[in-house]
Amino acid sequence: MRPIQAADVVIVGGGAAGLAAAIAAAERKPPRQVVLMDGAKTLGAKILVSGGGRCNVTHEVVTASDFFGNRRIIKNVLAAWSVRQTIEWFAGMGVVLKTEPTGKLFPVSDKARTVLTALLRRCHDLQIDVRTACRVGTIERAAAGGGFLDEAGFIIRHSEGAIASRAVILATGGRSLPKSGSDGFGYTLARSLGHTVTSTVPALVPLVLHDTMFHAGLSGLSHDVTLTTVVDGKPVDVRTGSLLWTHFGVSGPVVMDASRWWTFAREQGSHVEIFANLRPGWTQESARQWFIAESATGPRRTVAKTLALVLPERLANALCASAGTDGSLPASQVPRAQRERLLAALTRLPLPVTGDRGWNYAEVTAGGIPLEEIDYRTMESRVVPGLYLIGELLDCDGRIGGFNFQWAWATGYIAGCAAGDGPP
Repeated sequence: MRPIQAADVVIVGGGAAGLAAAIAAAERKPPRQVVLMDGAKTLGAKILVSGGGRCNVTHEVVTASDFFGNRRIIKNVLAAWSVRQTIEWFAGMGVVLKTEPTGKLFPVSDKARTVLTALLRRCHDLQIDVRTACRVGTIERAAAGGGFLDEAGFIIRHSEGAIASRAVILATGGRSLPKSGSDGFGYTLARSLGHTVTSTVPALVPLVLHDTMFHAGLSGLSHDVTLTTVVDGKPVDVRTGSLLWTHFGVSGPVVMDASRWWTFAREQGSHVEIFANLRPGWTQESARQWFIAESATGPRRTVAKTLALVLPERLANALCASAGTDGSLPASQVPRAQRERLLAALTRLPLPVTGDRGWNYAEVTAGGIPLEEIDYRTMESRVVPGLYLIGELLDCDGRIGGFNFQWAWATGYIAGCAAGDGPP
């Protein structure tokens, strides 16, 4: 066990936000003694798996409307650390980013390892004391004196002993991907220091469908849909994007973005439904007009083949079977009642969601420490002076596409600068 040591700034958590905070704090003048500790044996697990292993560093345009939470506060945080600053910051570390047609920014190497290596190298160059496999157990407020601190601060007790610090930055992440180390313990630490934590649910998470649905037969198929989420009879979210059918249910960007509405509604005990319009922009009436016109121009074409004019063939066949329509019938001979059931399914298909895939598959946590409890100019706690809260711990979650990383870099850098600018 190490004896109690002292540092200027201690960062708890070595993910994207924690690494940004450590670098920012260590860059301040005069030089600060910065300690970063993480319970995992290696840092950056989430960075390495993000973006399919390529790391979607940020997005070309990031606004408060891309996030859920207190958007007034989110807007101010994003204004203090822009996408341009993120790009320049990484360029200064030797990581050049490229913009893809979707607006997502990736390293030109297409390797997440490039991003993590640059961050760790910068920590090394700045002589940041990085401690892995170092699990924090408690954080206690400490008065000045006692042989450890010249001013009020904290005693951080961890698996290797204890350390005193005038400033602590909590960057432990939320509850998503717990195998990476973000198991939600940061919320326990924050509560112990007087903060509140709102309900937390998986977000950007795939959804599981009832096994009576036809999803398994379409596994691997993706196409654009419009998803409408209805909570207690009221539409709360409508979005269009790519849906991916899987062996367990549905995934893809549009599902991941909509998932938080389902998980929150279920957490609150509300009745929630999700409907998919398989032809975005169509209504049942416009679908009817199209179907009748196609039946007239191709009277011998089957129902399934007619639908396959506007849908992937596998989906067209599955939709016919689901709606109780014989797909082999000529389109012109389909009874009106069957046709209407089919077109209703085409434009408003109920997705029988039974659950989400859970924290092991969620990319981010929705909910957390209220943004109102931090000073957005510094990320310092309004409850505990000297404590800073950043990243996924906070009640702010962005849509898929690099937005949550931008939040991590922004909150981390702002907090690191503020903590590092403490008394000389």
